[in-house]
Amino acid sequence: MVFRWTGNKPARHYVRVSFILSLLALWFGGTPAWAGTIQRVEVKNDSVVVTFDQRVADASSFLLASPHRVALDVNGASPGGTVEAGGLIGAVREGARDGGARVVFDLTRPAVIASGKFGASGRVLTLQLKTVDDSDFARAAAEGKLRFLPPFNMPDASLTPARYQVSLPVPSPSKTLALPRVEGDADRPLVVIDAGHGGFDPGAISPTTGLKEKDVTLRIAKAIRDELLKSGRVRVALTREDDRFLVLQERYGIARKLKADLFISIHCDSVGTGDASGASVYTLSEVASDKEAAKLASRENKADIIGGIDLGGENADVSSILIDLTQRETMNASAAFARLLGREASPLMPLRPNFHKMASLMVLKAPDMPSILFETGYISNPNDAAFLDSPDGRRRIAISVERAVEINFAKRLASN
Repeated sequence: MVFRWTGNKPARHYVRVSFILSLLALWFGGTPAWAGTIQRVEVKNDSVVVTFDQRVADASSFLLASPHRVALDVNGASPGGTVEAGGLIGAVREGARDGGARVVFDLTRPAVIASGKFGASGRVLTLQLKTVDDSDFARAAAEGKLRFLPPFNMPDASLTPARYQVSLPVPSPSKTLALPRVEGDADRPLVVIDAGHGGFDPGAISPTTGLKEKDVTLRIAKAIRDELLKSGRVRVALTREDDRFLVLQERYGIARKLKADLFISIHCDSVGTGDASGASVYTLSEVASDKEAAKLASRENKADIIGGIDLGGENADVSSILIDLTQRETMNASAAFARLLGREASPLMPLRPNFHKMASLMVLKAPDMPSILFETGYISNPNDAAFLDSPDGRRRIAISVERAVEINFAKRLASN
């Protein structure tokens, strides 16, 4: 598992080349002399700030048990300076090692590094600590080193690369799209799992490993399918089972044609800068509901079946009201499932503090089918990316969804 904090990172839905240009600028412009001495080490509540007198090459950390310790190796640096312990850190020791310095922090209780980031100058490294239990500490210690890189953007503005992006035209929805296979007993409710992105659309890309969102979401979707089928309580279909591109309307359109009872679109979040971490879930917003209701009501033939009601014989005003009421009920059901998912996922995987969000997302706009978009974590965060692409991470995500699905349909059955 590797942490790399760089300047610009790839944005969702675009393939950015500025990172490569930054490396080329450094290569042709000459590699800076990264070497420095530790000026001071400060412990501030649950964070550690290490300051150097010059820019350093990079740093990495790992955990040691019996007793609990955090070791920090800094390449291109020498030990020295003042040390200030406190809080989670009982004592700090420095020493020289081949090519750099090592700083060891004795912990007063088990804690792991939740995030690490260099400042813009490359001279200040901030480590954020998080208390855990002994089992989580042992698991984190077994994962190996976490690596931190200073920003590649140089102080000289002339070396700042231009921004570029590559885009492709989105094709129209297919009129002959084959419906996917449905697995499970015929009398069970149907859950459609949508693996985001695919084909020429890679989605977000990890800046450290090159991991593509389209591959991660497909593996997670298959893990969720297997867990749901194992429960025997629902039927399941995937919008895609291989590396193919689907436009957004096709994704929820497949679920509507199959008359799905629940639609879950799987994604991985990404940020350009920062160390955001954790999963979140999106449901449709009120504004989106009104716009989509108006769009559906204005269709020429009005032949849609919404909640079992054929709108073909209704006037525009009645159609608009029926669609709006149906979609508001659907939005409430979507929000209820989102809250269930947050509750069931909380003990199994990292979540954002504001887990449930609302947005006008095209993939959520089926008016008569509860739908959520599940951002399972940040592929731009190396810790999250490693979790999302690990068998254990996929298992935890799948169990979270299965538990929420089981409770969701049990509640709906009881209310009926």
